[in-house]
Amino acid sequence: MPPKRFQFSLNPLWPHYLSWASVAIAVALGLLRYGVVDRPDPLHCNALLAEGRWLDAKFRNWQPHGCMMYQYQAKDVSTCLKSRRVVFIGDSVTRQLYFQFAHIVDKSLPSGPPDDEHKHMDYTFTSNTDVQLSFHWDPFLNSSNTNTLLRPLGRTSPSDTPALLVVGSGLWYLRYAQSGGLPAWEATMESVLGAISQAHHPLADRVVVLPIEDVISSKLSADRAASMHASDIDAMNSDLLHRIQPAALRDPFSFLPIPIPRPIGMPVSLPLVFNRMLHPSQTQDGLHFFDPVVGMQAQVLLNLQCNDILPKKFPFDKTCCRSYPWPAPLHLLLLAGIVLWGPANWLLARRFNPRSSGLPLIKDDEIPAIVFSFATATIFLADRTGYWLKEQKQFDPWLFAFLTLLSLALGLLTVTRGDKDLGFLNREQTDEWKGWMQIAILIYHYTGASKVSGIYNPIRVLVAAYLFMTGYGHTTFYIKKGDFGLLRVAQVLVRLNLLTLLLAYTMNTDYLYYYFAPLVSLWYLIIYGTMAIGAQFNDRTPFLIVKLLVSMAVVTMFMSQQWLLEVLFQFLERFCAIRWDAREWAFRVNLDLWIVYFGMFTALAVIKTRDYRLTDHPLWPLTVKIASGVSGVVLLWFFAFELSQPNKFVYNGWHPYVSFLPVGAFVVLRNANVILRSGSSRLFAFIGTCSLETFIIQYHLWLAGDTKGILVVLPGRHSRPLNLLLTTIVFVYVSHLVAKATGDLTNWICGSSKNTSLPTASQQGNGHGSQRPEVVLASQSQQSQEVIFMVPQGQEEEQKDRNGSLLPPEADTPSRPPPRWIDRLAEGSMTTPPSSGLHVWYGESEWKPGLKTKLLIGVGVMWLLNVMWP
Repeated sequence: MPPKRFQFSLNPLWPHYLSWASVAIAVALGLLRYGVVDRPDPLHCNALLAEGRWLDAKFRNWQPHGCMMYQYQAKDVSTCLKSRRVVFIGDSVTRQLYFQFAHIVDKSLPSGPPDDEHKHMDYTFTSNTDVQLSFHWDPFLNSSNTNTLLRPLGRTSPSDTPALLVVGSGLWYLRYAQSGGLPAWEATMESVLGAISQAHHPLADRVVVLPIEDVISSKLSADRAASMHASDIDAMNSDLLHRIQPAALRDPFSFLPIPIPRPIGMPVSLPLVFNRMLHPSQTQDGLHFFDPVVGMQAQVLLNLQCNDILPKKFPFDKTCCRSYPWPAPLHLLLLAGIVLWGPANWLLARRFNPRSSGLPLIKDDEIPAIVFSFATATIFLADRTGYWLKEQKQFDPWLFAFLTLLSLALGLLTVTRGDKDLGFLNREQTDEWKGWMQIAILIYHYTGASKVSGIYNPIRVLVAAYLFMTGYGHTTFYIKKGDFGLLRVAQVLVRLNLLTLLLAYTMNTDYLYYYFAPLVSLWYLIIYGTMAIGAQFNDRTPFLIVKLLVSMAVVTMFMSQQWLLEVLFQFLERFCAIRWDAREWAFRVNLDLWIVYFGMFTALAVIKTRDYRLTDHPLWPLTVKIASGVSGVVLLWFFAFELSQPNKFVYNGWHPYVSFLPVGAFVVLRNANVILRSGSSRLFAFIGTCSLETFIIQYHLWLAGDTKGILVVLPGRHSRPLNLLLTTIVFVYVSHLVAKATGDLTNWICGSSKNTSLPTASQQGNGHGSQRPEVVLASQSQQSQEVIFMVPQGQEEEQKDRNGSLLPPEADTPSRPPPRWIDRLAEGSMTTPPSSGLHVWYGESEWKPGLKTKLLIGVGVMWLLNVMWP
């Protein structure tokens, strides 16, 4: 008997187990860091002052450890420092920092002293926002003016107290031996720090003592190099650190109760990070550094002083030295209700209906509520608390190219060839199309490529392609089905907007901030109105063409008059407490003003091609070849054209007029023959099934700071690749679960008892004019065409014998136990629920109002929330 060969079988649900393991690892790492490692510095003030690195070679993007630093402009500073004083005292290094600080506060102020003859003197400027900026020249910190500032005779009024006091000295003690050298500096700093700590009243809102600046010895003059030694500077900075922030205060376990009394730190900030920001290439004399570096040091001071003062509203793009606001009572009540909805539903169901032996831990109709509660809690935890870190983006062309090529390779590895002609723009193809476009958009956002015109322009075309599919799919449905009932409208709008509205309230953002779902919803309503008016004549091609042209003209005229949109938004603000930016919304709509109509005309053309059986014409193959050749030329022309544009703003002016060319060319090439149109990538199609969720959830869970930064679970320069892998798994899996749950909730809201996709247009015929059966409303096949983001629902896999004959379903027995809750959660609702619909609460009874009642209640609740929202 031959020995048994070793066989390795991989559980087909391994992606789900890997995803849940990644979630558990991310939660555990966040808890360890937030609860222990960062406990002495929960707001990352010390991280801002002590650690960081340059993300770029041009010294424009400084990254503090684990937090996002904001680049202040004059208008931001005016909010923080308006009518306040800022005082700098010190030597030439402090003076250079002062001028850069003043230039940020007011661009009209000088960025340096007028000439060398006026260097060693005091300066006072008043900005155009009434911020008084003073510099006192005192390299030894022993002048009478300095003594007056550090030891005021009486209490100053709050308005006269400086908002920021910056003190810097040290190099002159090394440079000039007659000053007394290091012993004299130590005595001076002891006196200065003593005056600050013993003052009866704060000398300023924040006092900053600058570190002794590192010098580049190779670039120093001979006399400076002879007296300024790196070892002395290190010793001086070490002395400052131990005086201002003793080691015990930096101990992550300092919260543990121990009998030894702990030292009290001084009310002084020490930005040792200033020396980390220095680079030999950024100085000429080895002592004074160029403006980009010193300007970034001034930005650190502004982040330290102003981040926690500025209004705390989205986007939360500054996380260094800034606490997150506690939700208002109404916001907290809504957030708690959604987060607790799933667990409470499950617990109460177990309390009043104990689980019988053999039944699953979590029933199918309880999964959507649990998923929404879990997703809401995770997203809020990620982007509205300091549980996980956030860091800034920096475009790296090598990283962008690597992620793009890697995604392309994985997509090609999962390509499957159809066993028959699936037709023009079939479901598998459009899912794949949405998937790879979404991956490209995600890479674009993650790497911060929006400033690169050559990348921004094609990404704009991808957004246009989504809208093209919207126009194509809905127009096909309404021409073929002619169903303009409320059910279809509700299914589309609820499916598109459920998650967007949820995040708008729970994250306290703006509905239009997640612009894509509102944009697609607007165009769907335009398509609906266009097709519904005179619907009884839609079978007449001339009438339909004229109707589409009239609709295009009306929408174009409306969007060209921004005042009309402003009047509409003012009405919404007055009666619904909805505050939207008409200018921003007009930009979003006008950028892709006609691509939807191109999709609508394409749908009409495809339907008429099938009706007249033009694919059977002898010249059809030649026509396809010519169209394919022209499409290839068009794509090449477009890439040459978009790369030739000087910047993305110039391209935006061209985009509405040219975006249909690459979209149409791609459609022609993708459907040129049976092999091309019937093959698809499983990976891309999978992302396509949850593309709406990935587009929206990325704002808070994969990215961070409301898309301004990236989420960091594994901090550190060398951990970024692993962090990208871990957060990507968590992000995609949460999006996948939410997509399934949103489909279930949409079915419940719209009254559909079957776990199916939304109504869609039927598949087009194959290239020879064949026609597939029409779909049935609310019970579509999984191969039906749909352009909006949807979730293909799972179905019970058919069991067959060796001859291919169907086998009856197996009963749940001890040898075949019911699937575990985690398997069923991963698979979606694979088994038949005990009752139709979704249980919104525990127990056997269901809430069964009609569709109109549900929609009215939903709109009423949102109106109340808007009116009462703080």
